[in-house]
Amino acid sequence: MADETTFDYIICGGGTSGCVIAGRLAEDPDVNVLVIEAGDHSDNVPATKMVGGIMTMFGGEHDWCFQDEGSPGLNGRKVVLGRGNALPGQKALDMSVFAMTLKVLGGSSAMNGSYAVRGPKLDYDDWDLPGWSGDEVYRYMSKAETFVGDTKDIAVDSHGHTGPLLTARHPDLEIDKRVLKSFISQGLPWTEDPFTTGENPHCTGPVICTVSNGVRSTSAAWLTEKNLRTNVTIKTKAVVDKVNFSKENPKEPRAVSVSVILADKTTVEYKARHEIILSAGSYCSPPILLRSGIGPKAELEKHGIPVVLDSPGVGKNLQDHLLVYQNYEVSEPGLTTDHQIWHEGGMAASMGQYAKDRTGFLANFFYNPLAYARLDSRLEDSELWRNADRKPGRDPMGLDPARQPSVELLGVNCFMAGGVEQMAPPVDGSFVMSMIAMVFGLQSRGSVSIRSTDPNDKPLIDNNYLANDLDALVLAEGCRFNNEIVMQGTGTKDMIKGSWPRDRDHHTWTEREPWIKFVRERAVTSYHPCSTCSMGKDDNPDAVLDPELRVRGVRGLRVADVSVIPTNVQAHTQMIAYGIGEKAADLIRAARRK
Repeated sequence: MADETTFDYIICGGGTSGCVIAGRLAEDPDVNVLVIEAGDHSDNVPATKMVGGIMTMFGGEHDWCFQDEGSPGLNGRKVVLGRGNALPGQKALDMSVFAMTLKVLGGSSAMNGSYAVRGPKLDYDDWDLPGWSGDEVYRYMSKAETFVGDTKDIAVDSHGHTGPLLTARHPDLEIDKRVLKSFISQGLPWTEDPFTTGENPHCTGPVICTVSNGVRSTSAAWLTEKNLRTNVTIKTKAVVDKVNFSKENPKEPRAVSVSVILADKTTVEYKARHEIILSAGSYCSPPILLRSGIGPKAELEKHGIPVVLDSPGVGKNLQDHLLVYQNYEVSEPGLTTDHQIWHEGGMAASMGQYAKDRTGFLANFFYNPLAYARLDSRLEDSELWRNADRKPGRDPMGLDPARQPSVELLGVNCFMAGGVEQMAPPVDGSFVMSMIAMVFGLQSRGSVSIRSTDPNDKPLIDNNYLANDLDALVLAEGCRFNNEIVMQGTGTKDMIKGSWPRDRDHHTWTEREPWIKFVRERAVTSYHPCSTCSMGKDDNPDAVLDPELRVRGVRGLRVADVSVIPTNVQAHTQMIAYGIGEKAADLIRAARRK
């Protein structure tokens, strides 16, 4: 009888990177792979195929509903998403919900904004790690991708054409075209495929998404449908407690098995012949390491966990992009898509339309268009900016003004909001557009730790947002620029009735100070947490991993998800998660051949 508890490789987490690794390793028919996923199989969650399905999953059974501890830089508040955005007829979410992270095969790729944004190659060059240059990471991102659809203004040679991830150009609605016109008129030139090539830090251009014919493409594609293989076992609704180590060589313990709590609450131990790979994400990979005895010694001892390895960087260096929503009421009925989501009967009609032919509001993400912006000249009058320390050729955020953007600016074709106020959507028949500013190069750092040794306890997450005043300054200036684009841009200036809610007046602000107050009151997460199990060089005592993603000080254990990133990229983190998965699979296969 075959041993059903022993596998060549065990992947802990069936998220964006984990599915890629499992699928690539399983291309070798002589290898058997176990994927352990805390959530359900994506086949059982149809909303993961529907791009707008995220709106139906906030606070539900597939949402981890992690809680933030609150940040002094945000006036002590917890970052909130979703509560005010509860759909008509849905219960509003609890104020403690700070971010949606999906518990399902495919992980965040099954609920994110679907943007295929790579960031500048310099982002990766700046890591200064062998095997992780911009050119090398770009090749792995391309390996994951197959670009389909309209190639107008697309850098076709920069895309991949053989991977399971389907990408295409986001369609432009009339409201999107007007925002684009305002971007361009306010000094952000139209550029060919800039969010794929990463070559222009101050521009706008076509948005590429992981969507094809109204269907979201996720990392589950590496393990399902045409890539379904008999040598992959997927255990869903199973929670990884810890990694267990052989005691044969105490000086260099070897990871040999994982303890897992199954759906029926029983515990089973799965053994690995070759390697165990943690791909549980920036919030969950550090807790698994900590419960396994790998982490800061004092923290392990506080919870009574035997120390396998004193690794001070585990759970530290948490980074995330931060964004702010700015809402404007428009004068033309039907220009935005609010009637397809917020107005009475709108969501039901949109669901029906999608079910019929995979078109309509739910067939594409509602964030579009997008721009990168440099804010150097706008910040020259700031004493804080002028006097801040900086490296040669870099701004105070550590970014190269010629190659890396300060902020990302986004248009939203309907009302969306987040933050402490969670203002009401326009259910009265009004029409509202949103603008978003997302800041890059954040200087603040947070942490992820554990509350107890119980694997079902949510992690202790301290984002420490806007602890550095430079972060607030740049984000505020991005909002100020957004406001000028909307109020002065040729495509939008004649259609704005005012701010939303109507008793607010941010559309009239011209000075920076009210915007700084605004961002501390209203900033929310971008869903891009990373860097809590950072890789680094041998002389970096806080590097949890080496450049081959191996956990330093032990054998047979790697981490492969966006927690490995040393510093966040100037982009959404979806494509780098795919790149990490593809590269990790190559590293693991190379190690087996030695």
